[in-house]
Amino acid sequence: MRISRLAAIAMMALPTPALASGVIDNVNGIALDANGRIVRFGALQIDDEGKVEKLIQGRYQEPEYRPKKPKKGQPWPERPKGPTFKLDAGGKTLIPGLIDAHGHVMGYGLSLVTLDLSETTSLAEAQAKIRAYVTANPGLKWIIGTGWNQEKWGLGRFPTAEELDAAIRDMPVWLERVDGHAGWANSAAIRAAGITAATKAPAGGRFEIAAGKPAGVFVDKAMDLIQKVVPPPAPKDRDIALEKAQRALLAQGVTGIADMGTSIEDWQAFRRAADRGALRVRIMSYAYGLDNMIAIAGPEPTPWLYDDHLRMGGIKLLLDGALGSRGAWLRADYADAPGQRGLPMIPDTQLRNIMSRAAMDNFQVAVHAIGDAANREVLNAIEELNDTYKGERRWRIEHAQIVDPADLPRFKPLGVIASMQPVHEASDWRMATARLGEARLAGAYAWKTMLNNGVPLAFGSDVPVESPNPFSGIAVAMSREDVKGEPVGGWMPAQRVSFEAALDGFTRQAAYAGFAEKKFGNLAVGQRADFLLIDRDISAAQPTEIRQTQVLETWIGGKRVYVKGQDVGSSPLSATSPDSTR
Repeated sequence: MRISRLAAIAMMALPTPALASGVIDNVNGIALDANGRIVRFGALQIDDEGKVEKLIQGRYQEPEYRPKKPKKGQPWPERPKGPTFKLDAGGKTLIPGLIDAHGHVMGYGLSLVTLDLSETTSLAEAQAKIRAYVTANPGLKWIIGTGWNQEKWGLGRFPTAEELDAAIRDMPVWLERVDGHAGWANSAAIRAAGITAATKAPAGGRFEIAAGKPAGVFVDKAMDLIQKVVPPPAPKDRDIALEKAQRALLAQGVTGIADMGTSIEDWQAFRRAADRGALRVRIMSYAYGLDNMIAIAGPEPTPWLYDDHLRMGGIKLLLDGALGSRGAWLRADYADAPGQRGLPMIPDTQLRNIMSRAAMDNFQVAVHAIGDAANREVLNAIEELNDTYKGERRWRIEHAQIVDPADLPRFKPLGVIASMQPVHEASDWRMATARLGEARLAGAYAWKTMLNNGVPLAFGSDVPVESPNPFSGIAVAMSREDVKGEPVGGWMPAQRVSFEAALDGFTRQAAYAGFAEKKFGNLAVGQRADFLLIDRDISAAQPTEIRQTQVLETWIGGKRVYVKGQDVGSSPLSATSPDSTR
């Protein structure tokens, strides 16, 4: 991959001095207590380790100095030490830094520096954008990109290799679907991979067929047939992508993220950034499969590294695909594709063996499961393993989108965290209805039921599948409406949650899901001082207004790392001499 136009991007983080104590005063402070209830405060006091020292009711008061006259020959008592810096926030709203409980950091960064089709609304528009990209980037050996969605195009089917050839024929093209569970190849890419009419789809995968040969779209495990010949990003490209991802996340108020599917190459990029002081976003890393888990962490989870900025604590497994590519594993046929039920990507015995191998060494296990058959299979596996692996395992099911209503009560007693992404519901509700039919959706995107059952509910975005903007996620969690306000009143509105629960899902619960609740998450005393200054009181706003929230400043560990309208790569900010908020 060549990204020469980005070579000039500054690779170092925002310069900051040594930590210093301080006060962010005159705020409309909103945090959460240990039970997830709203706490309000007027000032935030930070200690000299960048941790929360105190949430102050009302305004900050300077320490009084009223010493008694010392005895003869004794010195006067020292004046009480006050904060090194003080910032008057002008009454702006301060909330905890928001945590994305499920994202793909490197995937997001790479989507920002390669061809992105996520905004295209038709096949013709996508073809035009591909041609423009080729013209703007001469000399590439492969065209790599993401983001296409045949549902958004209104195509009613998958696109074909011939349709991609019409855009670019003389070099290989490989474009991943928006959900990452299917890829679109042109004829040159299919030839480069040595795929012919005699090629068989691997277990856990399938590809579209036309005239007896692969038609251009490869689903789930079948993607490996093409990806094995796609040039991987070079280390310098990963460094650039990581920096781009961090800038975008910080601008949207994301101070921490669970990276679901970290490869050894991703981990090395995280470490390189941290070694040079350029890792600002906190990353809770989950290795992609056993091989990466062992290569990265070895015999046990890593400790927290770089002042709680990085930890490899778990493993991510992929049991099924997605609804959009009909790879989600269902208990009955797809309503709009009789004969198809999706694909289990890991055989049942192998799934249990991998989960057991990880749990044996105290790695947390997170399993991607979207369809009702996949969710039941994971719950069954956990039920069996719980007899062997005692203690607080915090098993995670990622997505838990379509769950048989009979399985919903099983999450809590099995000790399972539901790691769910509200924005998926807003994007998927029409498609989910078409894929399954109304009668099979009683356990779909069931956030309120999870909460009522006492299940820990961690919210995220699945970036780059969706935008990482957590304010959109909060709005959807509260309304069950998409960006157009549809359907009015929300899709399956009984599953809406309160503002308090939505904020909890993106802060305290997201930290808990990654064994990080003692480090950061809800501005508790002793936690890292990760917080945002935003342009409105989201606790008093309607969901449509919450969507419009602008992040004015982002602080991590008591350091200011983002200010709206400033280029943090060239305009250093000092946490010891902050100016007034903007």
